[in-house]
Amino acid sequence: MSETLVGSPEIDSSKRTWMIASGCAGAVGGLATAIPFVSTFQPSERAKAAGAAVEVDIADLKPGEKLTVEWRGKPVWIVRRTPEQLAALSKLTDQLADPESKRKPEEFTPVYARNEGRSIKPEVFVAVGICTHLGCSPSDKFQIGAQPSLPDDWQGGFLCPCHGSTFDMAGRVYKNKPAPDNLEVPPHVFLSDSKLLIGEDKKA
Repeated sequence: MSETLVGSPEIDSSKRTWMIASGCAGAVGGLATAIPFVSTFQPSERAKAAGAAVEVDIADLKPGEKLTVEWRGKPVWIVRRTPEQLAALSKLTDQLADPESKRKPEEFTPVYARNEGRSIKPEVFVAVGICTHLGCSPSDKFQIGAQPSLPDDWQGGFLCPCHGSTFDMAGRVYKNKPAPDNLEVPPHVFLSDSKLLIGEDKKA
């Protein structure tokens, strides 16, 4: 019966094979445990909903229509204004509390929306659909003319049914109303003629 001495080639060879096999198994096991651990650093769906930008396709949005999407838990309106609605904006200056959006511009109106239409493109208006008085949600009142709770010369816009604040088609609040400020225009950018990104104002 032969003996195998310590340090002999037979021992070194078997040890080498065992070490390689163990190392491979360890690497695979380490990888398996690493993947789920790393995935925990990815933002959750709730986190995305809380702060992530929202891409919106407005290709099918027709003049006079409004689309509502959610961003940071808030309703965001996208309105494609008609030529008539745009033409009416210049007639309302004397009736508005802040026609040039000078109040709290850093909070309610980005630089690129500090114009009469409060928009990047004249026909596309984007606003957070929350009244600046007590956080109610105004209703669409796009029809022109006298209506309940509205003046006889109404030119279209939004009415907050809770306390009677009225806003024009650019989200500008009328004088002597409970709402202190115009509707908020959120950060946004056009990715193309038919796609908007709500929540960011710079293209990647």
